Amino acid sequence: MPLTTPFHPRVASANRVGLWKHWAGYLIPPQYQYSLTAEYYGIRNSVSLLDTTPLFKYRITGRDAARFLARVLARDIDGCPPGRAQYTCWCNEGGFVLQDGVILQVTEGEYWLTAADPTLRYFRVVARDMGAEVDIEDVSRAFGILALQGPHAYDVIRQLTDDVTSLTYFGATKTEIRGRSVIVSRTGYTGDLGYELWIHSEDACEIWDALMQAGQGHNIVPIGTTALKMARIEAGLLLMGADFHSARFAWVDAQCETPLELGWSWMFRTLEDDDRAFIGRAAIEAELRDKSSRWTTVGLAVDWHEYERVYSAAGVLPPRHEVYSESTMSIYRRGTKEWDYAGYASSFTSSSLLRTPLAIAKLPLDLAKPGTEVDLEVTVIRRPENVLARVERMPFFNPTRKTAAMDEGAAV
Repeated sequence: MPLTTPFHPRVASANRVGLWKHWAGYLIPPQYQYSLTAEYYGIRNSVSLLDTTPLFKYRITGRDAARFLARVLARDIDGCPPGRAQYTCWCNEGGFVLQDGVILQVTEGEYWLTAADPTLRYFRVVARDMGAEVDIEDVSRAFGILALQGPHAYDVIRQLTDDVTSLTYFGATKTEIRGRSVIVSRTGYTGDLGYELWIHSEDACEIWDALMQAGQGHNIVPIGTTALKMARIEAGLLLMGADFHSARFAWVDAQCETPLELGWSWMFRTLEDDDRAFIGRAAIEAELRDKSSRWTTVGLAVDWHEYERVYSAAGVLPPRHEVYSESTMSIYRRGTKEWDYAGYASSFTSSSLLRTPLAIAKLPLDLAKPGTEVDLEVTVIRRPENVLARVERMPFFNPTRKTAAMDEGAAV
């Protein structure tokens, strides 16, 4: 039987369409309403609430907790002091990504980490091999997580706790809501202003009710995973299982990607001043030194006129609303007589906010410069057609409110 999250009584009653999907063994609605557009604009125009409990959750403590994390994580954990969160990844010795996740150091020496796939055994093997005195506890069932996202997220949460007023982007704190202990971080997967709340499972429905009540004046709406994924493409945020796959399950190197190939070179800007022997360091240093990345991850904006042309020529309207795909779409070099394969798009959506189709793609380095033109293959009535697309920097959508300072009485 599939698991249900601690918010399930509220989720089930709000799920108007009765659709469910499996996520890490849990039942989760891909959408609550018949209109995905309404859920999407809940993120962009008001405030949305999303149950992300299926993420695997770990609490890491002990005398050697920081030393262990310095070894296992590719990004320097020293950059995540108490009261901060950090987006990071971990790799194998070949420098290929195993997973990505967000780690919080809420109080001194107390770390909380999310991951898409189970990783407890791997972490414990690494800790054992390095002789670290560290306690790695799987708290996945003990906590639920809610993501409160959108321009009015702060207006909602500040009604329930004063401790978020000074919380900066990627800040984290322990606080109380209705007398219940919660962890709040100013993070999210939408590229918008937002907060994520770690909630004890027994308090889950009470906190859900508190957030929904506080959000009534701001048009709060529960959202499913599809609207979230549409927003994350606009934000240029990668999804494991779609934009990359864990090296843990790969047979050959072509199925793996390095952090640099995923566009995460910014994680290693201070590598020269960092003497950690983290797993995969030698391979990543060699890739940086030799410029040996096989490709890189870029954004693509599809030319709307070209997109409309190929559909109109077939006598049908171009799909422009509630479009989301995680299937592979081939990319070709322009200006050649024969179709010259160059790479592929891994995620695709048609952004109603930005009024253009967008994709996350893999391209060789010579095609990765912003403004470069390529052909993206779309399927029109089961027939492949090429449309013009241009490389763009990600994120496509990056509102200032996402990182803006909040203060008492602020209206975003």
